[in-house]
Amino acid sequence: MEGIVESPDPLSSSSPFSPLECTYSITVYLGYGVEIQVKKVNLSKEESLTILELGGTAPELLANETLMSEGQVIRSSTNQVQIHYKSLKQANHGVFSFHYQAFLLSCSFPLSPESGGVTVTDIHPGGQAHFHCDPGFEVRGHEVATCLNTTRPKWSTPEPQCVAVSCGGWIRNASVGRILSPTLPSASNHSSGSNLSCHWLLEAKEGHRLHLHFERVALDEDNDKLIVRSGNSSTAPLLFDSDLDDIPERGFVSEGMSLYVELTADSSSIPLLLALRYEAFDGEHCYEPYLPHGNFSSSDITFPLGTVVTFSCSPGFIMEQGSGVMECVDPNDPHWNESEPVCRALCGGELTDTVGTVLSPDWPQSYSKGQDCVWQIRVSEDKRIELDIQILNIRHNDILTLFDGHDLTSHVIGQYLGSRERFRVVSGGSEVTIQFQSDPDDSTFILSQGFLIHYREVEPNDTCPALPQIEFGWSSSSHPSLVRGSVLTYQCQPGYDIVGSDIITCQWDLSWSNNPPTCVKIQQCPDPGEVVNGARSVHPESGFAVGTVVRFTCNQGYQLEGPNQISCHGRDTGMPKWSDRSPKCVCEYMLFIFVHMMRYVRDCLSKLIFYQLTILTRS
Repeated sequence: MEGIVESPDPLSSSSPFSPLECTYSITVYLGYGVEIQVKKVNLSKEESLTILELGGTAPELLANETLMSEGQVIRSSTNQVQIHYKSLKQANHGVFSFHYQAFLLSCSFPLSPESGGVTVTDIHPGGQAHFHCDPGFEVRGHEVATCLNTTRPKWSTPEPQCVAVSCGGWIRNASVGRILSPTLPSASNHSSGSNLSCHWLLEAKEGHRLHLHFERVALDEDNDKLIVRSGNSSTAPLLFDSDLDDIPERGFVSEGMSLYVELTADSSSIPLLLALRYEAFDGEHCYEPYLPHGNFSSSDITFPLGTVVTFSCSPGFIMEQGSGVMECVDPNDPHWNESEPVCRALCGGELTDTVGTVLSPDWPQSYSKGQDCVWQIRVSEDKRIELDIQILNIRHNDILTLFDGHDLTSHVIGQYLGSRERFRVVSGGSEVTIQFQSDPDDSTFILSQGFLIHYREVEPNDTCPALPQIEFGWSSSSHPSLVRGSVLTYQCQPGYDIVGSDIITCQWDLSWSNNPPTCVKIQQCPDPGEVVNGARSVHPESGFAVGTVVRFTCNQGYQLEGPNQISCHGRDTGMPKWSDRSPKCVCEYMLFIFVHMMRYVRDCLSKLIFYQLTILTRS
């Protein structure tokens, strides 16, 4: 939808020599905004021209005649715009010409919750934002928000928060869930150091038992301790003690309906990692098997006596420890005749599936020293590969390198050390090579979490994601499409200051170098300057915000020429301005001479005019 709005032809009006007042309304489909380009504008002081945005809680001024210039682009954030022209002139009305067209509106990019992140499928209506939290935190609020197709598109729910996992608690009627490691308290807030002591009591329904599986555990053997007991107190029979036992690959089953878990930790160089999965089952069934990074098929999904389960590992993993097949046996005490296997991450390999996972060696356990692993990912020739690096927590002496091609001589997308928050990269072709190297000679080697990368085949799109228009400003691009190397330059409307980077670049990994800036309304007048041969006082003293009053005085022998005070006034459009010009301090003697000279000149002019009129009369 597009069109032209032009000033009225005076000859077509009922009276070309009368004031004019015209209103033009433009409405497009929901989910779209109105883009107006100023083609021509030439108005006098007796004419006004305003562009209003409608559809919100109140009309909002987008521009008026003082803010318009030829070539300027004005965009609304709703689907309704009104143009109002008024002329008080009796003749020779001004001219203006606008070109308008519809453009697709979008929701603002959602903010990532602290200690978490967000992935967005699309910022236009119908798109979704998926929120997640870092280990040790859980989502409080909605995990998924949808961009709604309204007059002004908005997300269906506010951004959630990531709150720290509680340290301990009593979980009644436990069915399925997880116990996660809480965040260590700051040592500065505790006189006894950053100690942590947590106690969880898991209690299933009457007649049920609990199975506890160790998904992820990394403890400092000198400072941390994990204890699991079969019962409801700290004196119940011991099932596991991290000081005495190795981390179990297969987990534990409670004797009764309760499990008691104790965790004590102190700050150390090893990050505390804990993820325990629990589930309840009754006395006539076996518990549901669990295989991280693998799958299983079952002859009965309720797992009664006689159920047979077959396991398989996901691509990039190899099955170790345990059996690929197990059966629920013993009618008196149903249990599995074998233990679940373990799917261990491989050090390198070739991956050709359209989706898959790459993990650090030995995941879910910590990787060891001296690793040199290479993974090659290949998809269809006309496709691209998106890498979603969900976890990256390696030591600073170890290196993870991403290559945009089929070998280690290809272009390097990125090279990473240490820890980094979740991020994504997209390949420029259909092949990606990932290399991981851990230092074999590191004398300070400590356990580290490793990395987890999901990949998927995607359609070729060698452009950075589209960004929403900034409020009270606009952007211009160096390229017709947002390809790698494109530069977006942002500007604000008069009366607004830009906050953030006014130039952002589309980087190699198809991410923007910075977030878009914002335009913030200027709330103060410019410094009016000092007065020569005088002084000024400012109230209030800090800055020149709207409402500030500046008073002027002159030194002895000088007199003010102009107002003795000026004040800063705000305006709906444009910058705040002073109520008057700043005065001057002029010498009193010079002022006296100037006044008398002006009187002398006035008297002479009067006599001359009288003399000329007398001559004309006589003649």
